[in-house]
Amino acid sequence: MQTDPCRCCGGFPHPRPLGRRALGGLAAGLLAAAALPARAADPVPKTDLTPDQALARLKQGNDEFRMDAPYRAVQGRERRIELARGQAPFCVLVGCSDSRVPPELLFGRGLGELFIVRNAGNTVDTTALGSIEYGVGVLGCPLVVVLGHENCGAVAAALAVVQRNATYPGMIGEMIQPIIPAVLSARGLSGEISLDDAVTANARRVAARLKTQSAIAQEAIRADRLKVVAARYDLDDGDVDVDWFEDI
Repeated sequence: MQTDPCRCCGGFPHPRPLGRRALGGLAAGLLAAAALPARAADPVPKTDLTPDQALARLKQGNDEFRMDAPYRAVQGRERRIELARGQAPFCVLVGCSDSRVPPELLFGRGLGELFIVRNAGNTVDTTALGSIEYGVGVLGCPLVVVLGHENCGAVAAALAVVQRNATYPGMIGEMIQPIIPAVLSARGLSGEISLDDAVTANARRVAARLKTQSAIAQEAIRADRLKVVAARYDLDDGDVDVDWFEDI
């Protein structure tokens, strides 16, 4: 932009209006810049872990958690910026909403590593199943873990329904209905049902049902791209005991 000195402003230059030719050139430059395509961010690549490697990584993280090893999961600004382009978790984890069972901490994982579905009693309804299928079919997770835990309140409520015909207010009763078949399956020869056996039966039942309920999971299992396992977390010692479901 051209300028001329001006006496009324103490000698400071005033801008001189651009001519028609200069304005035309500026407009053309702006239009050309606007027409340039924006550079798309590179997508985050899907995990290349096998199902066995994914499970081994979880086991290692849980071992470190139990031993009170320093928490070294990837966090921070650079990781947040990387994940802003997309996500590539290596495990779908179906867990309970219980505040004592935070999956990332139990397995020593950081941002973007676990695709988590949580509700009281770690059950799978239509919404949860769709989320699991998204994690497997779209995000490429090679592992699904259904994680029950010691002294689960939702399973205890279902057990009370079976043993004492207990009732609960609001939607709590409907929420625990899917757990009742697992509770019944845990009945021993004496007719007694322990809470811990019911917790384990519930996690196993949910994991096993994924084969019959999800065509996406079935296809991935047949192609050896997916394993579905059930697990139980011990509140006292922090151990996650994993059951294999190789036959599903």
